[in-house]
Amino acid sequence: MTGTDLQDLIDYHYWARDRILDAAATLAPEQLTRDMGNSFRSVRDTLAHIYGAEWVWHSRWNGTSPTALPDAAQFSDVPTIRAAWTALERQVREVVNSLGPDRIDREVDYVGLAGKPGRSTYAQMVLQVVNHASYHRGQITTMLRQLGAPPARPMDLIQFFRERA
Repeated sequence: MTGTDLQDLIDYHYWARDRILDAAATLAPEQLTRDMGNSFRSVRDTLAHIYGAEWVWHSRWNGTSPTALPDAAQFSDVPTIRAAWTALERQVREVVNSLGPDRIDREVDYVGLAGKPGRSTYAQMVLQVVNHASYHRGQITTMLRQLGAPPARPMDLIQFFRERA
């Protein structure tokens, strides 16, 4: 894994995030927060969870171990979550862009949300952020279909590479 690989994955992550946010933005407020019986109650709550998990990892990179995810209720609509996430994106990119070959495999100690100590490399943590978001974007895609809304534009990694080329 190289710094360029991690930057590619982060570029993909935000490209896909924007596609799922664009799709969620078409929902009526009631649809956005409707309990869909999923891992997280609603499209909004699932988006907030993806954002929150990323916020936790970024906090750990900066030496802080949060004890809880942000409350989804603070995000009243898609523009609110998009604004918070765009601000976080700038901070995440600063960290990822600063990772030279000597830091990618550097281990970071932290305390997990359940209070257990953890240790992971920067590369592992960035991969976790991207993989975790991909998993939950799939759930949101299903919820969008259940709500009768159009799904997001394709979010496959190969699609990202093709479009970027």
